[in-house]
Amino acid sequence: MRRYHAPDPWLILVTLFLVAFGLIMVSSASVVESFQVTGSNTYYFVRQLIFALIGLPIWFFLQRWDYHRFKPLATIALLVSLGLLVAVFIPGIGHEAGGSHRWIGAGDLTLQVTEVLKVGLVIYLAYWFDKKGNRVADWYLTFLPFVLLMLVIGGLIIAEPDMGTTAVIAGIAGAMYFAAGADIKHIGIALVGALVAGWGLIKMAPYRAARWLTFLNPASDPLGSSYHINQALIALGSGGLFGLGFGHSRQKFNFLPEASSDSIFAVIGEELGLLGVLFFVILPLAIFVWRGLAVAKNAPDRFGRLLALGVTVWIGWQAVINIGAISGLMPLTGVPLPFISQGGTSLVFAMIGAGILLNISRQTTGERGYEDPFSWWWNIWSRITNTISRAEHPGKRSRR
Repeated sequence: MRRYHAPDPWLILVTLFLVAFGLIMVSSASVVESFQVTGSNTYYFVRQLIFALIGLPIWFFLQRWDYHRFKPLATIALLVSLGLLVAVFIPGIGHEAGGSHRWIGAGDLTLQVTEVLKVGLVIYLAYWFDKKGNRVADWYLTFLPFVLLMLVIGGLIIAEPDMGTTAVIAGIAGAMYFAAGADIKHIGIALVGALVAGWGLIKMAPYRAARWLTFLNPASDPLGSSYHINQALIALGSGGLFGLGFGHSRQKFNFLPEASSDSIFAVIGEELGLLGVLFFVILPLAIFVWRGLAVAKNAPDRFGRLLALGVTVWIGWQAVINIGAISGLMPLTGVPLPFISQGGTSLVFAMIGAGILLNISRQTTGERGYEDPFSWWWNIWSRITNTISRAEHPGKRSRR
């Protein structure tokens, strides 16, 4: 019989905060695009709110649905994800936008299949590595099949094309493989291979080469390949320390591409400033990663540890790529900011990941069931109050 306790409260609070804050910022960042597309300033906000309301009961349910039940579904989850990756290229099923094949469906009813893949791959790799046991470090039984799987998945995503999501998937898979006990030499070989493949992909596609050159010199083509990053940097610079005020972004008025989705971090920086970015985006995401790693550390079994780690790396690494790209610290890519960017599929599946993480936190080991991040403050406060009490009542002895 499994032992359950209350889920990590900080994960609950930070997830709800990020979803609510994302809705608030989408309501501001999307007003221009919403009006141009539909004639209503609130279209994309209402759409995002609907997806949040869809994701909320799923998130709540997964907190109570034992994560061990994913084990028999792991292979099916991977096969479904691979099938969806292929389906985006089938006429009548796949949906093309901006020259990319990343969705299935039509009109507003579209599903971004790589978001499904993130959940499916995390579940499958946690199950597969757990099943391998000590054979994770074996060259033939684990390393070669792992590389083959990543080549298939990476090839399908690159064909969409979507190099940013490829980097996210590679980071998730690599972290889980390392944590499962991979041979460090195999990790080194895979890393070198990934770098060589990435360089080759950049050289093969002119637009990727232009993005790389833009990263090295953002002023190289301000009206062409450097336009997006320059507008993002203008937005961040205009915000300064305190920002222009909520709703007062100027760059969202058709200057900044994808203002409410991939580039929403720039709008947040412009409206709320550096302090707003730190307290409303970076700090909550850092807390999510911190608590996620604590859950992984205290999970009751290997499957739970790998599953929690996969979800945590997914959210954290994707956030790093988005923020780094918009800030000019990394080459520009088109990945959403988890929980915050406008995009229904991204929001729902991020909440699914958070729900799985919370279920694992209900089964973690330890006296409290989770590591209280402020327990040391409580210990200090208890000692201070006990010292004061003894000083006021010198004849009173504490019972042992």
